[in-house]
Amino acid sequence: MLREAGHEVVLTGSYSGETADILVALHADKSHDAALRFLETNPGGKLVLALTGTDIYPQPGAGAMDLMRRAHALITLQRKAVLKIPDNCREKVVPVIQSAECLAERPELTPSSFDICVVGHFRDVKDPLLTARAVRELPASSKIRLRHAGGILDEKYAALVAREEKENPRYEWLGELSEIETARLLASSKLMVLTSLSEGGARVVGESIVHGTPVLSTRIDGVLGLLGDDYPGFFPVGDSHELAALLERCETDEDFYTRLRSEALACAGQFHPDREKSALLAAIELAGTLSPKS
Repeated sequence: MLREAGHEVVLTGSYSGETADILVALHADKSHDAALRFLETNPGGKLVLALTGTDIYPQPGAGAMDLMRRAHALITLQRKAVLKIPDNCREKVVPVIQSAECLAERPELTPSSFDICVVGHFRDVKDPLLTARAVRELPASSKIRLRHAGGILDEKYAALVAREEKENPRYEWLGELSEIETARLLASSKLMVLTSLSEGGARVVGESIVHGTPVLSTRIDGVLGLLGDDYPGFFPVGDSHELAALLERCETDEDFYTRLRSEALACAGQFHPDREKSALLAAIELAGTLSPKS
């Protein structure tokens, strides 16, 4: 997107003293030392800091706070993230919502089942087996089938997933999928469920909605900041009982599911690539006009 706008861009995983007008640093903690070296090496250089989930949730650490003060512009991935940023840095914030593009053709839905999916790696912050526990609570008459895509990043989940597949006839683990395979999974599902304890700004929300698949999510800022406080698909963090009730309602109450899908689709415009590009360029422009405040 930056190259399309005429900027010369170099991607790097480290900084070794190169000269540049602007450094866009992804992740405050991981980029902290590199960003400081850049500002020291390039006295007139501008720092644009993109804040991730672990930068600001549950609370920003000392390194993230330091870079927020030094940065010329701050990128957040959803609108509620600004609440975690110090008051004297908020004028530097530009929300840049990650875009998503849909498949040319949506796969056919399976009429004999009510397919739902989870897209997320297996680590504690994702609470990855909450949906599996919830579907165990559904009545025998339910046609809900859960498909879970994601890699096992914490080895303790390998045995848990194997047991879940053995004991839970509604659950299927698909492993780690490619981008196109994930898009097909989302497009062929009636719902996407996000169960994270926190998110910086979950890209999978946009990926799901642009395919016409509504989202059920934990009530966390990382999704509230995308879909709004009044979106009807939220449930409390860690609550499998409330999730099970919401799943059953989506399956059995056609009016509620229609409303949920309608409200999800009403949010789809914010995930268009042109919107992301415009916001990104606004952050770059802002960095050229603001000076850091201590």
